[in-house]
Amino acid sequence: MKLLTLNTHSWMEDNQEAKIRELARFIREEHFDVIALQEVNQSKGEMAATDLELERFVPAEPDIRIARDNFALVLLREIGLPYWWTWVPVHTGFVRYDEGIALLSRTPIGEAFSEYVSEMRDYENYRTRKIAGIRTSSAAKESWFVSGHFGWWEDGKELFSRQWDNAQACLDALAPAAVYVMGDFNNAAEVRGEGYDYVRSRGWTDLYEAAEEKDDGATVVKAIKGWEGNRSPLRIDLIWSSRTAAVRSCLVALNGVRGGVVSDHFGVMADIYQSASGLNSPAQCHTDSINRR
Repeated sequence: MKLLTLNTHSWMEDNQEAKIRELARFIREEHFDVIALQEVNQSKGEMAATDLELERFVPAEPDIRIARDNFALVLLREIGLPYWWTWVPVHTGFVRYDEGIALLSRTPIGEAFSEYVSEMRDYENYRTRKIAGIRTSSAAKESWFVSGHFGWWEDGKELFSRQWDNAQACLDALAPAAVYVMGDFNNAAEVRGEGYDYVRSRGWTDLYEAAEEKDDGATVVKAIKGWEGNRSPLRIDLIWSSRTAAVRSCLVALNGVRGGVVSDHFGVMADIYQSASGLNSPAQCHTDSINRR
C-alpha cells in the first residue's frame, strides 16, 4: 500500500499550472493508493463544479460547495485516472480562498467524515482547524485515512495538545480498523517534549521511524509562513499509524530528487507491506462524530 501526504500551498505558488502537471505526473507514476492533501484552496467567487465533474466526490459533511478551481478537482483532471475523493473547507485562506483538506483514494470510499479539532470555530480565523477522514476497503482490509493540518505547540490561543486530544477522541471511534493520520503537524519531530512526542506517547507509530528505508525526512528546508525564522531542515509532515506496521520505505517526495518541487513543503511517501498487530487502544469516544461538522 502506497501513501502520500503533501501540504500543497495551492494557488499561492509561482508557475502553479506547471507544478500541478508535475504533481499529477508523479501521482500517475507512483500509483498511490491514498493521498492526503492540505492547504487545498478554491476561489470564493468561482463558479460551482458540475455534477459530472463531481462523479467520484464523496461529501464528508453536508452542503459542501466545490468550485471549478478547487485545487483537488483541477489536480484530478490533470491526473486523468479514477480517484474517489473528498474535500472539506476549514477556514478562509490568504483572504480570497476557501482553504481545506482533501483525500484521494484509488478504491471507492465507503464513508467520509470531518470534525473540528480546534476550539476555534471562526471561519475567518486561520486557527480554526479540522480533520477529514475516509474509510476504504482494499488489500490492506478495512482502513481509515485521515488528513489534517494542525496548529503549533506554542500557540497561546490554540494549543496543539488540545487539538490532538480532540482529534484522538474522534479517531478512537474508528477502532478496531487501522487508522493512518497524514498531514502537516506544524511540530518538528526533532524537538523533544512537544507535539511529536505528545502524539507518540499516545501509542501512535510514526511510519518514518518504522521504515526499513528512509532519508533525512525533512519536509521544510527554508523559512515559510508559520516558520518565518526557520533556518534548519524540519520534519513536520508526517504519517502516523494506529498500529505497528511493516514499512518498506518512508521517503521525502516532491523535493527535486523524487519528483519536482511543487510547494513550499515537500511531501512524504510511504510504502507499507502490511498492517500488523498492536492497535493502540485508548478510551472510546462517541461515534456520532462521524459525518458531523
